[in-house]
Amino acid sequence: MEKLVRQFMKFGVVGLIAFAIDYGLMVALTELAGINYLVSATISFTVSVVFNYVASMRYVFTHKEGLSRRREFIIFVVLSVVGLGLNDLLMWIGTSLWDISYLIVKIGATALVTIYNFITRKIFLDGETGAVLE
Repeated sequence: MEKLVRQFMKFGVVGLIAFAIDYGLMVALTELAGINYLVSATISFTVSVVFNYVASMRYVFTHKEGLSRRREFIIFVVLSVVGLGLNDLLMWIGTSLWDISYLIVKIGATALVTIYNFITRKIFLDGETGAVLE
Protein backbone atom coordinates (compact mmCIF):
# COMPACT_ATOMS: atom_id res chain seq x y z
CA MET A 1 0.00 0.00 0.00
CA GLU A 2 2.88 2.36 0.80
CA LYS A 3 4.31 1.82 -2.68
CA LEU A 4 0.93 2.68 -4.23
CA VAL A 5 0.74 5.89 -2.20
CA ARG A 6 4.26 6.88 -3.33
CA GLN A 7 3.32 6.12 -6.91
CA PHE A 8 0.16 8.22 -6.64
CA MET A 9 2.22 11.08 -5.18
CA LYS A 10 4.59 10.95 -8.18
CA PHE A 11 1.53 10.81 -10.43
CA GLY A 12 0.27 13.89 -8.60
CA VAL A 13 3.47 15.86 -9.23
CA VAL A 14 3.45 14.95 -12.92
CA GLY A 15 -0.25 15.77 -12.98
CA LEU A 16 0.28 19.19 -11.38
CA ILE A 17 2.82 20.10 -14.03
CA ALA A 18 0.53 18.79 -16.77
CA PHE A 19 -2.34 20.76 -15.22
CA ALA A 20 -0.24 23.94 -15.25
CA ILE A 21 0.45 23.37 -18.94
CA ASP A 22 -3.19 22.54 -19.63
CA TYR A 23 -4.73 25.36 -17.59
CA GLY A 24 -2.20 28.01 -18.60
CA LEU A 25 -2.50 27.24 -22.29
CA MET A 26 -6.31 27.11 -22.08
CA VAL A 27 -6.48 30.53 -20.43
CA ALA A 28 -3.94 32.01 -22.86
CA LEU A 29 -5.80 30.68 -25.90
CA THR A 30 -9.20 31.79 -24.57
CA GLU A 31 -8.29 35.17 -23.08
CA LEU A 32 -5.41 36.28 -25.29
CA ALA A 33 -6.21 34.61 -28.60
CA GLY A 34 -10.02 34.80 -28.31
CA ILE A 35 -10.53 31.09 -29.03
CA ASN A 36 -13.74 29.43 -27.77
CA TYR A 37 -13.20 27.84 -24.34
CA LEU A 38 -14.08 24.32 -25.56
CA VAL A 39 -11.60 24.54 -28.44
CA SER A 40 -8.99 26.00 -26.07
CA ALA A 41 -9.64 23.26 -23.52
CA THR A 42 -9.24 20.59 -26.20
CA ILE A 43 -5.98 22.04 -27.53
CA SER A 44 -4.48 22.56 -24.08
CA PHE A 45 -5.53 19.09 -22.93
CA THR A 46 -3.89 17.52 -26.00
CA VAL A 47 -0.61 19.38 -25.44
CA SER A 48 -0.55 18.34 -21.79
CA VAL A 49 -1.14 14.68 -22.76
CA VAL A 50 2.15 14.55 -24.65
CA PHE A 51 4.05 15.88 -21.63
CA ASN A 52 2.07 13.59 -19.34
CA TYR A 53 2.92 10.49 -21.39
CA VAL A 54 6.64 11.15 -21.36
CA ALA A 55 6.76 12.04 -17.66
CA SER A 56 4.34 9.33 -16.48
CA MET A 57 6.05 6.51 -18.28
CA ARG A 58 9.46 7.69 -17.14
CA TYR A 59 8.80 8.60 -13.49
CA VAL A 60 5.51 7.02 -12.38
CA PHE A 61 4.71 3.72 -14.07
CA THR A 62 6.88 0.70 -14.79
CA HIS A 63 6.98 -0.49 -18.39
CA LYS A 64 4.81 -3.56 -18.85
CA GLU A 65 6.73 -6.54 -20.26
CA GLY A 66 5.55 -7.64 -23.68
CA LEU A 67 4.02 -4.25 -24.45
CA SER A 68 5.82 -2.32 -27.18
CA ARG A 69 6.38 1.40 -26.69
CA ARG A 70 4.22 2.02 -29.75
CA ARG A 71 1.33 0.02 -28.30
CA GLU A 72 1.90 1.63 -24.90
CA PHE A 73 1.60 5.09 -26.48
CA ILE A 74 -1.53 4.10 -28.40
CA ILE A 75 -3.17 2.82 -25.22
CA PHE A 76 -2.11 5.98 -23.39
CA VAL A 77 -3.62 8.14 -26.14
CA VAL A 78 -6.87 6.15 -26.26
CA LEU A 79 -7.26 6.44 -22.48
CA SER A 80 -6.45 10.14 -22.77
CA VAL A 81 -9.05 10.66 -25.51
CA VAL A 82 -11.67 9.16 -23.21
CA GLY A 83 -10.38 11.51 -20.51
CA LEU A 84 -10.63 14.39 -22.97
CA GLY A 85 -14.24 13.47 -23.70
CA LEU A 86 -14.97 13.41 -19.98
CA ASN A 87 -13.12 16.72 -19.53
CA ASP A 88 -15.03 18.43 -22.36
CA LEU A 89 -18.37 17.03 -21.22
CA LEU A 90 -17.79 18.33 -17.70
CA MET A 91 -16.62 21.69 -19.09
CA TRP A 92 -19.76 21.98 -21.21
CA ILE A 93 -22.13 20.94 -18.40
CA GLY A 94 -20.52 23.31 -15.91
CA THR A 95 -20.29 26.34 -18.18
CA SER A 96 -23.22 25.98 -20.56
CA LEU A 97 -25.82 24.28 -18.38
CA TRP A 98 -24.89 25.47 -14.91
CA ASP A 99 -23.43 28.85 -15.92
CA ILE A 100 -20.25 28.44 -13.85
CA SER A 101 -17.03 30.12 -14.98
CA TYR A 102 -14.91 27.86 -17.17
CA LEU A 103 -11.97 28.70 -14.89
CA ILE A 104 -13.70 27.06 -11.93
CA VAL A 105 -15.23 24.17 -13.87
CA LYS A 106 -11.78 23.24 -15.22
CA ILE A 107 -10.50 22.60 -11.70
CA GLY A 108 -13.33 20.18 -10.86
CA ALA A 109 -13.10 18.49 -14.25
CA THR A 110 -9.37 18.04 -13.78
CA ALA A 111 -9.85 16.40 -10.38
CA LEU A 112 -12.28 13.84 -11.78
CA VAL A 113 -10.24 13.15 -14.90
CA THR A 114 -7.12 12.71 -12.73
CA ILE A 115 -8.77 9.89 -10.79
CA TYR A 116 -9.90 8.26 -14.03
CA ASN A 117 -6.39 8.63 -15.52
CA PHE A 118 -4.57 7.06 -12.59
CA ILE A 119 -6.89 4.07 -12.34
CA THR A 120 -6.94 3.30 -16.06
CA ARG A 121 -3.21 3.83 -16.57
CA LYS A 122 -2.46 1.67 -13.54
CA ILE A 123 -4.63 -1.12 -14.93
CA PHE A 124 -3.60 -0.98 -18.60
CA LEU A 125 -0.03 0.35 -18.61
CA ASP A 126 1.75 -0.32 -15.34
CA GLY A 127 3.99 -3.36 -15.22
CA GLU A 128 3.38 -3.65 -11.48
CA THR A 129 -0.43 -3.73 -11.60
CA GLY A 130 -0.61 -7.07 -9.80
CA ALA A 131 0.60 -5.54 -6.53
CA VAL A 132 -2.48 -3.33 -6.39
CA LEU A 133 -4.91 -6.08 -7.22
CA GLU A 134 -3.68 -8.48 -4.54
